[in-house]
Amino acid sequence: MRKSGILSKQYMCRGLFQRGIWFFSSYPEVELETVTVNVTIQDFVADVVSELVFRNVQQVSKETMFIFPVDSNTVVDTFHATMGDSFIEAMLWEKEEAQKLCKATPGMENLRYLQDQWDLWGRVFACFLGTLPPNGEVTISLCYVQELPLQPDGAAQFCWPHELFPWIKYTSRISSKEEMSKNLHFSISLKSAHGVSHVVINSSHTPLQYTASDHTSAQVFLKSSPWMQDDLNLMVYYKGPHTLSAVVERRDPKAPPGSLLGHPVVMLTLMPNIPEVVPSPGHLGEFLFLVDCSLFQDAQNTLLFLLKSLPPGCYFNIYSFGATFKAFYPQSVEYTQENMDSAVGRISSICPDLGGCDLLGLLRSIYSTPLLYGHPRQLFIFIQRKISSEEEAVMAEVYRYRDHHRCFCFPANRCVNFHLSQAIALETKGECVCIHSRVDMASKAVKCLQRALQPMASGISLHWDLPPGLEVSLIRKAPEMIFQGHQSSIYAQIHGQAQDAKVDEGAVTLQYHVGNQFFDYTLRFSLSSSSDDRLPVHRMALMHLLWERAWEGTSRTEKDTWQSTVKSSLTLGVPSPFTSSVAVRMKHRDAWHHDSSTLLSPSLNLVPCQLLWLRGFRPVFFKSAKFWMVQKCQLCLEMLGHKAPDTEILTQLSTYCKEQKLSPEEQVMDELPAFNISWDWAISPLATRLCDFSGLRAVVALQKANGCWALTTALASALGLSKADIEGQRPSEDVEPAVWATVLALVWLHKYKWKVPWSELLVAKACRWLLDQDEVQLDECLEAANSLLGCFVEPTVFRMCTYLTAGGGKEARWEHSQES
Repeated sequence: MRKSGILSKQYMCRGLFQRGIWFFSSYPEVELETVTVNVTIQDFVADVVSELVFRNVQQVSKETMFIFPVDSNTVVDTFHATMGDSFIEAMLWEKEEAQKLCKATPGMENLRYLQDQWDLWGRVFACFLGTLPPNGEVTISLCYVQELPLQPDGAAQFCWPHELFPWIKYTSRISSKEEMSKNLHFSISLKSAHGVSHVVINSSHTPLQYTASDHTSAQVFLKSSPWMQDDLNLMVYYKGPHTLSAVVERRDPKAPPGSLLGHPVVMLTLMPNIPEVVPSPGHLGEFLFLVDCSLFQDAQNTLLFLLKSLPPGCYFNIYSFGATFKAFYPQSVEYTQENMDSAVGRISSICPDLGGCDLLGLLRSIYSTPLLYGHPRQLFIFIQRKISSEEEAVMAEVYRYRDHHRCFCFPANRCVNFHLSQAIALETKGECVCIHSRVDMASKAVKCLQRALQPMASGISLHWDLPPGLEVSLIRKAPEMIFQGHQSSIYAQIHGQAQDAKVDEGAVTLQYHVGNQFFDYTLRFSLSSSSDDRLPVHRMALMHLLWERAWEGTSRTEKDTWQSTVKSSLTLGVPSPFTSSVAVRMKHRDAWHHDSSTLLSPSLNLVPCQLLWLRGFRPVFFKSAKFWMVQKCQLCLEMLGHKAPDTEILTQLSTYCKEQKLSPEEQVMDELPAFNISWDWAISPLATRLCDFSGLRAVVALQKANGCWALTTALASALGLSKADIEGQRPSEDVEPAVWATVLALVWLHKYKWKVPWSELLVAKACRWLLDQDEVQLDECLEAANSLLGCFVEPTVFRMCTYLTAGGGKEARWEHSQES
């Protein structure tokens, strides 16, 4: 579930913090008394205006700091606080001026202290407020704009953290309701040209009230906050198809022509309809495997299974990284038998490297290589050591190319880069899976490869049809690919003057491919601009434009572009690589008529306030102490090897632990972070039978790139048979040796499937190869293989071909023959 920021609630609280002896933590002594929030949601962008009132209920003063997590889809544009007769306002300054001001700002050590906290990580907005006296009150005004994520069922999701709800003392049901209605004012306005269908909120709320007869706008109010530790989750469902949506926002009438604010901006949300089809050969992607050298001994089997599971027609490469990095091939190569054999042979030759960990250099090297047309790029990153560079630099590089690739991250147990791996996967719409053992690594990695092979939209293009006199210029371009269940937001300026003022409609056509299938969808939208004075769409568009210019290397030497960029950033309050935040404390009576001369006066009272990248770390890898106990037992089993005891007791232990009710403290620990992290309670059966693992590895290693096996002595030995036995049981001389060997290997893998839960891709490749052969007597081969191996595998094993198009050719004929 996507959260409002990179930091998950397990590691970080939003809101007012006090400085303790060793850490920052939210204390009940400073209570959040009143919350007023107005949220305006237009399709997939939310504009939030909030006011939070905190009070120090203790008889001692408290040093306080406001912290709010900010991800790459969120722009905090307004922050100010009122404490007594003091008014603190966060302002953006040009970068060099801000740095000079920071040097003169007392208390900057508070931010440096926060930056290195061991339990805080990620990008946050932080402002040091100073000392809050006994019974003192501070009012926080926070405004931000945010792109909303798409849920699998088509809903736009908005989250508000539970830490920013007033804490209710549940002394009685009646008093709680009265207190809540008094302290919580939470309104949500909804707008969409498609029409608002309904909402789902995990909190009590008023019925949805439509404010337009065509249901294009509506409003809803919260009656109470979510229960206990739950964040507010609002799901907004719109009417009609969701392939495209458009929001047009008017220009700022005060802005000069030619500037970003001087033109209307349109936000397009692309949500391609991706059917469950199979990509055609040659359009399956580029798969890059990045492995920390310190993990190579444990990762050898994982790389073998990944390589063998790749589909014919894709491209791949393997990188090992430590203090330096090396690639198996100068550039990605096609998945052929020769290239696969070469890669498998080189896996065992990698030497451990206990030096640094230059992930940033490796990523820059990969991003500098051109994309392969028709082959979406996907990275599998296995990491254990702390990286040598700053996390912020790594994330900036990932964010720059996030529309061009997807990352699956596998941080090893006790990896200090767990949060960084989580953020990388989040930015690229991938997945982060914590690895607890070498067996777990192979299983989880192949499962992620299955997801990576799902159909996706590629070859994305947009075609505009606007009235004569109008044209568009893209601020954020369409991505190279869009994965199943995800969306992408595109921003464009509308220039010019329509020749016919009566024509108030435009159109845009989205075109893309899924495999060898072509799709297009046209959306007609009104050019009548929305009248939001806060210009949320312009703010989001400006954020992307500022980062784009920073990546292009815009500098002071390009005077006009530089000045325009900085001015736009300061005008809309959108942070950028060209600006930085510094807060100013002034008397409340002076807050409404200050000017630049006042702000730059020698008596200026500066306040530490910045967007920070926190570098902390907390090694929380297990859901609870009970889960740790089960995982520790699994690790012991792997170390015992052949002497592994019966797993019945451990299975009972796992079941018992899952059924037990957790204490409140454990419930807090048990909450998953703000991203899709895989946790597996089950003890892998394979971990208790490592004696079979060598046989499995031998069988997998002998599979060809096209999915078949050759009838060899090595295969017979791996299957526990002699070649004479295999030859003697071949149904007839008309059956090709490779066909017979492949059926035998399939039956063997299926027989041990309960121990090899990640063999589906290997089986699918074999099935495809078999079904591509002419005049194959699969029923006779299957019967003979069952007899030889002493098992009974049903004919449905041949239907496990995930790469075949539904209803296609030979698969359909095989199923029909079985039914007959």
